[in-house]
Amino acid sequence: MQNEVLTLSDEELVSLIEGGETDRVEFKKALTSTTSKGIREAICAFANDLPGSGLPGIAVVGLKDNGDPVGVPITDQGLRNLTDMRSDGNIVPPPILLVEKRQYEGQEIAVVTVHPSDSPPVKHKGIIHVRIGPRRSIATAQDERILNERRSSRHSHFDVAPVPGTSANDLSESKFREEYLPHAVDRSLLQINERSLTERLAASKMIASVDDERSTILGLLTLGINPRDFIPGAYVQFLRIDGIDFSDPILDERAIDGTVPEVVARLEDTLRSHNFNRIDIVGSDTEQRTELYPLAALQQLVRNAIMHRDYEATNAPVRVTWFENRIEIQNPGGPFGSVSHRNFAKPGVTDYRNPNLAEAMKVLGFVQRFGVGIPIARRLLGEAGHPELEFTVEAAHVLATVKAVQQAETTR
Repeated sequence: MQNEVLTLSDEELVSLIEGGETDRVEFKKALTSTTSKGIREAICAFANDLPGSGLPGIAVVGLKDNGDPVGVPITDQGLRNLTDMRSDGNIVPPPILLVEKRQYEGQEIAVVTVHPSDSPPVKHKGIIHVRIGPRRSIATAQDERILNERRSSRHSHFDVAPVPGTSANDLSESKFREEYLPHAVDRSLLQINERSLTERLAASKMIASVDDERSTILGLLTLGINPRDFIPGAYVQFLRIDGIDFSDPILDERAIDGTVPEVVARLEDTLRSHNFNRIDIVGSDTEQRTELYPLAALQQLVRNAIMHRDYEATNAPVRVTWFENRIEIQNPGGPFGSVSHRNFAKPGVTDYRNPNLAEAMKVLGFVQRFGVGIPIARRLLGEAGHPELEFTVEAAHVLATVKAVQQAETTR
């Protein structure tokens, strides 16, 4: 997978603009609430690359329909708004794009360069958009089939690789129809389209393709009847320790497995049950209750671990260990793609080992925006008086350490 989009040279940019709107080029006069929807749909269409050129597409803000510059300054806020289109969760899986302020005929323009996705189809709010020539439209069943077959032939991401010995029968049809599909596909399209169950499973990347009904890793993680039969590490090991060392007595031990939605729900119920409140009745006629840890912060961290962990090279589970003075969340799988030991957890730096699982977790409501889980957790912990969230980043795992409030000065 290509993790960044290279800047087009001035000559390449001018050549694309002078060629007018094509399957690789779209013009917008300005970024407004009205045009932003069209820009998002264009990003989706460029990422799908239905013609199969393998070349990046560009959405250019600041040009009239005929390619003449509008002559309106491009603001930093406008550039940030364009960049946010990658991570705001409306386009899934997250596209690879680059936003730049450039010059054309002496005037400022904003250029959004979008690389073709390694894992099509890409959707905007549950709708697959494609582009043929200058026309942008909603994908037909045949368009979807082409994109599905292209993804199947690449197997570029482990999370959509087909699993030998499986079939669609290893997936829960009821979970797909009742829990996943209504959130994954625009309701108006769901009512009018006549795709078969197999076509819908393929378009959702739960099976390899219409002609290859082997379940994908994503399908098993999201809809699998028994995911661990095929993905041994697809569970979370929870320990509650009565002390501050692994040698201290164990109060609770659980292996939490099932589909990702089931694991997330059961793990968060477990965290909630152990997040006993401290009670202070001094100076008050009523009990004052305070969570040991802000549950929403823990939710962000465990969901992040489940989404970004390595499901390919290890059978180790995500491990959540609750000590008296801290909680440790260990995620099998080190930094990936553009994320390194140096920039891990830095604002604005994110990449996706499992982009299609990230899409599924967004569809199911476990993720609202991409790339904000750690910042949200940091903010909530800080507001609750906890010490700074710590990360130990190794080649094969990442360890997040959440310290209890009372350990701010004494925790080792």
